[in-house]
Amino acid sequence: MKDDNIIRINTVEECTELLGCPLALHPLISICRLADIKGCVPIGKPVQLNLYFIVIKDGTNCTAKYGWREYDFAKGLMSFFAPGQIHLWNEQAPQTNFWGWMLMFHPDFIRKYALGTKISKLKFFSYETSEALHISDAERLQVESLIESIDNEYKRSIDDHTQDIIVSQLDVLLNYAERFYTRQFRTRNSVESDILTRFQSILHTYFDSDKEKIITAKDIADELGMSTHYLGDLLRNLTGMNTQQHIHTYLIERAKSLLLTTNLTVNEIAFSLGFEYPQYFSRLFKSKTGQTPVEFRNMN
Repeated sequence: MKDDNIIRINTVEECTELLGCPLALHPLISICRLADIKGCVPIGKPVQLNLYFIVIKDGTNCTAKYGWREYDFAKGLMSFFAPGQIHLWNEQAPQTNFWGWMLMFHPDFIRKYALGTKISKLKFFSYETSEALHISDAERLQVESLIESIDNEYKRSIDDHTQDIIVSQLDVLLNYAERFYTRQFRTRNSVESDILTRFQSILHTYFDSDKEKIITAKDIADELGMSTHYLGDLLRNLTGMNTQQHIHTYLIERAKSLLLTTNLTVNEIAFSLGFEYPQYFSRLFKSKTGQTPVEFRNMN
């Protein structure tokens, strides 16, 4: 799709008008119940929303795309969207008989606060929508309580304290989201264990094949159909190591085996593992083992 066809939304006012939300009461933030949204999104047209979004919902039926990937809104979940992503709706969502909230805010709303720096480090804003947060009934009550507190403050007359209070409440909400994601990684054992098995299989297959380059975290995430950040966080919660650390650990173990069971030179081993420059291999090996490849071979 050509870039010229993309609708770019840069302000809260533009966004509320585009999505059919109630009139915003603050120039940099809007919060509303999903049932109050008219649902007049531009069907079939890509939209770049240059705002932060937090959507908490249950019972909506609508097929859409985010970052060019399809997903549906049928299950209860929380989704987090960072500015600049492309959204595409394929159909209207019926705006009846469901629960949920939409909270949007401009980056300038939090820019002068610690949250303005912290939010860029919250990786779930770059997860795929298929990796949304599924909340329990108890968690939903906590979330709804926080959202209603934000909504109450949002509906008050704006004064010198409005922004400070809402930003602090947003910070608490995102802290809970981090907690709930950690719980999700640890409780969805059957799903996550399957992903770990597939991840290990991809590593085995890769290192048993002819390689022209070192496999990357993005390569594996793409193979598994998920975002790089979600895979890294999932592996860290399951094993204590992120994707890159797993790749390095596996690579070093393969290198040790080749050093001790073959007569290949260090350079030949480096090339066989996918390194373009052998010195990078030697540097990584020493950083992980405390020895150069030659020292390791001679001592064993």
